[in-house]
Amino acid sequence: MSEFNHTTHYAALGEGKLTGSRCKSCGKTYYPARPMCPECHGGEMEAVEFSGKGKLAAYSIIYIAPTAMIEAGFDRKNPYCAAVVALEEGPRICAQLLGVDVKQPERIKIGQPVTATFMKRGEGEAAKTFLGFTV
Repeated sequence: MSEFNHTTHYAALGEGKLTGSRCKSCGKTYYPARPMCPECHGGEMEAVEFSGKGKLAAYSIIYIAPTAMIEAGFDRKNPYCAAVVALEEGPRICAQLLGVDVKQPERIKIGQPVTATFMKRGEGEAAKTFLGFTV
């Protein structure tokens, strides 16, 4: 299905939308969108827009960042929180968690509600939108 590709995924993020797909056969939802259902192997998928609401399922404070996060200003002295979020609609998503004190991770609570946020990084044509979640 040509409508589910990286270009449309990132274009939706740039518009502040969290999109995925739902299998018309079994109803399972996925993020990002998939052309085929891994659950029932159905090929009829429909586009869905998620609410962006969910609950924190897991997290980790990252001190040794990958290149893209180092370029965004994160390092050993400025760590960030990576999270797994269970969306209300079912899929789990990995993204940066904002609005938490990474120096006091014991205050971050599994199960607390979170909401999607869209962060722009870069300048001009090199600017990209990234998904994050806030508490």
